[in-house]
Amino acid sequence: MNTSFGILGGVTGRTSHSQAGHLYIQSNEIRNTVIHYGRAVDGSLVECERINTEGKGSGIFKPVSGQLSAPNAFEGAGSVILADDNRLLFATNGGDNSVSSFRVDDAGSLTLLDVKPTGNPIIGRSGTAKSLAYASSTDVLYVLHAFGPDHLRAFSVSEGMLTPREDRYSVNTPSKLDRIPTQVVLSPDERFLLVDILFDERPSTNADGTTKLVVANASESDGLVVFPVQSMGNLGSPSFHDAGAAGPFYIAFLHGRNDTFINGTAVGDGLVKSFIDREGNIRVGDLVPIDTKLGKPSELCWLAISPDNARIFATNFGYGNISTYEVNGENLSILQDPACVAIPGDGTFRAVNGLVSSGPSDNWLTPDGKYLYQIYGNAAVLIGYAVGADGALTEITRVDIPYNSPQGLAGF
Repeated sequence: MNTSFGILGGVTGRTSHSQAGHLYIQSNEIRNTVIHYGRAVDGSLVECERINTEGKGSGIFKPVSGQLSAPNAFEGAGSVILADDNRLLFATNGGDNSVSSFRVDDAGSLTLLDVKPTGNPIIGRSGTAKSLAYASSTDVLYVLHAFGPDHLRAFSVSEGMLTPREDRYSVNTPSKLDRIPTQVVLSPDERFLLVDILFDERPSTNADGTTKLVVANASESDGLVVFPVQSMGNLGSPSFHDAGAAGPFYIAFLHGRNDTFINGTAVGDGLVKSFIDREGNIRVGDLVPIDTKLGKPSELCWLAISPDNARIFATNFGYGNISTYEVNGENLSILQDPACVAIPGDGTFRAVNGLVSSGPSDNWLTPDGKYLYQIYGNAAVLIGYAVGADGALTEITRVDIPYNSPQGLAGF
């Protein structure tokens, strides 16, 4: 048994070479940390260390909505990612708009290498750096922010050290000047960078005190933004496309496919199978929604695709549960809805549909497809499930995490 000690204020812990793998989550607390878990062969988790990012999170404050305490602070995904060889880990610090980089050793332990500001100013109580994508061919790290106009910033990466680039890109249109994107994703061949848009303007309050939400891809089919990636990692002019349903939130490419991806739609309440050609043109399939008798929207947001591309696990933020889809050639169908029991929160948080929810957010599926891990922020737990042959999920482990703030999952 090897012992690994956290640096820069990390909490000591132990990691074992006999473990099956490792899982990482960011606490997003004001004093932000990355929490490292060892994953055993049976899927169980043990906390190994907490490493200070030397950056700030937003804490329990939700800057997109202005809520003083709510899960899914930045309405986004992919705030913690691993480079292709699993030797580097990157994490956003949304509170102060910075990014931290870490070295990952053979035992999965982290060493902080660098922390640099993205270049976007903090306006108000918190910044909104929220989602990352790394291009291994050019060693460029792209950072997405909820608030623009410079939604996208970038770093050049050399042995984990971050050098800010002058690049800055917007997902706004001439008539929509305050859009809120959710996630940035590179196509597997790194020819295109894709961004989903959740809102066409920042949430605000109506005269009667209700929340005004202008959902993207509802009245106009332009909720998916595609940037061509040029030879040095610069991005070309964006094109705007139909995402297939309202409130596009999460993009996941099928394994081994450069041209096929799944889009999770928060207000469409379902999945859309989509295709991108070598010119960046998009073709969308039919929306396949889950059962919404509990209320709309379900806020179906985060996805995990099985290694054989046969199953898709979709997280329902508004319902506090997960649904399983089956992939049948060009078509999608519901396999288990829900696939697990709903996890209750503490009763203080309600989703857009009015339901009390535990606010599940990022998820991660092991490379062998056996175990799925899910953040439930308002319940302050990270839960691991065994994946059944029928797509059902059985809880096999849970660990305590900070209340409401955590986000981002990455592992190997």
